[in-house]
Amino acid sequence: MSHTDASTQHPARARMTGIGRVLVIVYAVMAVGATGRSFVQIVRRFDEAPLAYSLSALSAVVYILATLALILAHRRGWYTVAWIAIVFELTGVIVVGLLSFLEPQLFAHDSVWSHFGSGYVLIPLVLPVFGIWWLRTHRPQPAEVAEQVLP
Repeated sequence: MSHTDASTQHPARARMTGIGRVLVIVYAVMAVGATGRSFVQIVRRFDEAPLAYSLSALSAVVYILATLALILAHRRGWYTVAWIAIVFELTGVIVVGLLSFLEPQLFAHDSVWSHFGSGYVLIPLVLPVFGIWWLRTHRPQPAEVAEQVLP
């Protein structure tokens, strides 16, 4: 078996090495964590904090979408979906984080993004910053897009 570096691999494999792979794994872990948390919150006590629990469910959807989009970012359209999901995530973390400090009565209970994700060791605040950096440094080349269109 011969050794190949990332520059000679298929674009999808080259993108999912090193930090790209770690980023996807962390997004997947956040997706599972946010999905589990929101499911339990909604099933058990939705009436106690509907806004916070709905935001937890929304964050779960965003993490799932971002995970898939990062994996498929080499394909037509998915790179854009990754950008939208990650920028939405960062905006959500900042807005919900600020509101949870400035208007705490809105959040009877914490959501995934409350207090900038402090319940998740601030990973929700830092993760989209790394996601944006990764997307900026791993933009699909025109040849990669053409490879998806042409046989």
